[in-house]
Amino acid sequence: MRRYGKHTDEDDIRQRPNRKGTRPRTTIRPKHEDAVEGLVLTVDRGRLTCLVEDRVVHAMKARELGRKAAVVGDRVSIVGDLSGEKDTLARIVRIGERSSVLRRTADDDDPYERVVVANADQLAIVTALADPEPRPRLIDRCLVAAYDGGLEPFLVMTKSDLAPPEKLLELYGDLDMPHVVVNREELYDGGAADRVRQYLDGRVTAFVGHSGVGKTTLVNALVPEDKRRITGHVNAVTGRGRHTTTSALALPLDAADGWVIDTPGVRSFGLNHVDPSRVIHAFPDLEPGTENCPRACSHDEPDCALDAYVAEGHADPARLYSLRRLLATRERREGD
Repeated sequence: MRRYGKHTDEDDIRQRPNRKGTRPRTTIRPKHEDAVEGLVLTVDRGRLTCLVEDRVVHAMKARELGRKAAVVGDRVSIVGDLSGEKDTLARIVRIGERSSVLRRTADDDDPYERVVVANADQLAIVTALADPEPRPRLIDRCLVAAYDGGLEPFLVMTKSDLAPPEKLLELYGDLDMPHVVVNREELYDGGAADRVRQYLDGRVTAFVGHSGVGKTTLVNALVPEDKRRITGHVNAVTGRGRHTTTSALALPLDAADGWVIDTPGVRSFGLNHVDPSRVIHAFPDLEPGTENCPRACSHDEPDCALDAYVAEGHADPARLYSLRRLLATRERREGD
């Protein structure tokens, strides 16, 4: 075996060829202190589309971030080519602290949680009143995920021309949750968008709902065409104007300091990741009554102090019923 001394001739040293091409390797890496701030608009197979000032920049995650992944809504620090030109690729080196997180699991037995959206202020739960029929258990699960993740929920009921909203509203009246009722015609003439928009100005709102409820149609009505062009190349459009969302997509509102995030239609919403003890924080009128609860109380057992708290007149019994219904939905599969 050949051995080299201290004074080797560089020409004698065998170099390993670069399997990935002829492009020379470099140890020069962009400095993190030179990073600029950006907003993640969408994620597609490891490539992230970000908004940096007024430019759309494509980026990938830096290796030093390890398994930590950026999601739509994240504020990130980006280095590299930030021109936004074709075939350029920047690198995300930092992910900012999140103010809220919307998470879900595939089902209640799945230990792996998926972060859907970060830093949203509120969650718009979109449900049709008919065609397809409302799914209260799915709505309940979305509410639990919103409360657990720090988002304020509100309900958007579509297709009111096919069925009245009163029956569904009875289930959620005691939650003091804002709601909007729209019909098919209003989705196209702008009336529905105007009523929904009053809840969106100055806020980041994630839209979630079952497939076929008109969620993406409503989002498209909220975001004007000139704004949609910014990220339109990542929004799949198929057949005669039918919009289908395959990944979460952030879009800016017109004439308002706000964003809407359209998410793919869901068939189920697993809650394996949710700690039931955090849901009580969404019920500030009931939370003081938990001080006398036994340790690790589920708030739905014989020794729960909330029963006495409500009986003494400190809170409405209907609110306690709503809390326990939401807590029970974690133990009950959607659709049961």
